[in-house]
Amino acid sequence: MRNFALAAMIAAAMATACAAPRTEEHAMKPERSAPVAAPTIPGVAKRLTMIDAGKTVTVKTGETFQVALVGVPTAGYLWKPAQTPAFLEKSDETGGPTHSAQRKPGFTGGNHWEVFAFKVLSPGSGELVLEQRRPWETDEPPTDTFRVAIQAQ
Repeated sequence: MRNFALAAMIAAAMATACAAPRTEEHAMKPERSAPVAAPTIPGVAKRLTMIDAGKTVTVKTGETFQVALVGVPTAGYLWKPAQTPAFLEKSDETGGPTHSAQRKPGFTGGNHWEVFAFKVLSPGSGELVLEQRRPWETDEPPTDTFRVAIQAQ
């Protein structure tokens, strides 16, 4: 009997929502969301994204490059460097929306850009690895991994 009552309440709520009058302004301007490019950290020479995963990237000593990855920080899934060659130093990080709708008041959740800058301190070669995980789930494997071979000259 309780399931029937719950179903009736849900059906009534849906009927009320569907019957709500729409304003002419709302009907004329449908909601649109456009992709937003990853933020750029000032002074970077190269910008890497998930498209660059598995590649070898050549950088120069003294340069700074960034890695921009899409994460879900609102659900706790954060990108963090897991392996950084000794000739690199993480120098900055920032983030931002991936779609224009995320800039509107009241918007919650969704994917976000997570951007990390690395300064090349000296020549060398090694693998830069970033992992996406929930920091409190220490016994769980990462949900995603970004790997790129770095050749510093």
